Amino acid sequence: MNKTVKQRRQFVEKDHDKLAMTRQCRLLNIYRSGLYYRPVKASEEELTLMLLMDKLHLMDPTMGTRRMSRQLKRMGYQAGREKVRRLMRIMRIKTVYCRPRTTVIDPARYKYPYLLRNLDITEANKAWAVDITYIPMKKGFMYLCAIIDLYSRYIVSWSVSNSMEAEWVVGVVKDAIKRHGKPEILNSDQGSQFTSDEYIGHLKDEGIKISMDGKGRATDNAHIERFWRTIKYDKLYMEPVNDGLDLYEKCKYFINYYNKVRGHSSIDYCPPIELYKNAA
Repeated sequence: MNKTVKQRRQFVEKDHDKLAMTRQCRLLNIYRSGLYYRPVKASEEELTLMLLMDKLHLMDPTMGTRRMSRQLKRMGYQAGREKVRRLMRIMRIKTVYCRPRTTVIDPARYKYPYLLRNLDITEANKAWAVDITYIPMKKGFMYLCAIIDLYSRYIVSWSVSNSMEAEWVVGVVKDAIKRHGKPEILNSDQGSQFTSDEYIGHLKDEGIKISMDGKGRATDNAHIERFWRTIKYDKLYMEPVNDGLDLYEKCKYFINYYNKVRGHSSIDYCPPIELYKNAA
C-alpha cells in the first residue's frame, strides 16, 4: 500500500462490526494513538506540578526525587517524594548522576552496550538517536518521539502520541527509514519501549546496530536532550499548547524551522538540512 499515513487513517471505521480498531490499525500499518491526538487528562494541581518539574529537569537534569520535592516545597507546592517519583515516571524524566552509580543493572533488561563512545561520526546516517519526551498542555499532556541524525542534527522523523507504546516508536523508526534510508547505529535509552521485543526485533530485521545509554549517564544521548530543551523553550513554553492537534501543528512548524532554517553553533551555524543533504 503506497498511500500516506493520513490517507490510510481515513479507511478506519470506528464502528466496524467485525474488525476492532486495533486490528484495523495493524492491517493499515498505522498506530492507533495517531487517530486521536487527544491529551492524557490530569488534575490542575498535577499539571501545574508536572510543568514545573519539566522546567526544573531541563535546567538541572541531576535533580532526583529528593531535591525535586524540596525545590517544589520551596516554591510553595506540597509534593512528597512518592508523588514526585510517580510523576517523574509518567513524564519519563531520567535523572543524570554526577558520579558513577554502584547499583548493578539487571542484565535481563540492559541488553545492549553503548556504541557511540569515542566514535568518529563523519557522515549522515552513520548514527541516529531516538527518545521520547513529555509535553505539557493546558488540559493534559502528550508525548513527543523524535529521531535525530547525530552528524547533522537533522530530525529524520517525529510523532506525537497520548501513550508510549512500543508500536508507536517502531512506527517512527519505520517512517525515518522509509524517507531517509537506515542508519548504521540507532541509540536510545533503556526505556521499556526500546527494550521491547517489537523494537529490538525490527532493528535486527533491518540490520541496524543497537546502542543503549548507560543508566544516568549525562552525555550518552546529549544531542536529542538538547533538542528537547530547544523545542520546549523556543516554541512550546512560549506558545502553550491547547490540544493534541495544536501540538502536532506547533511541532510540525518548529521542526521544519529547526531542520531547514535555524543555524546551529555546533555545525558552524548552518541549518541541519544543509549538512544532512550534502553528506547523505
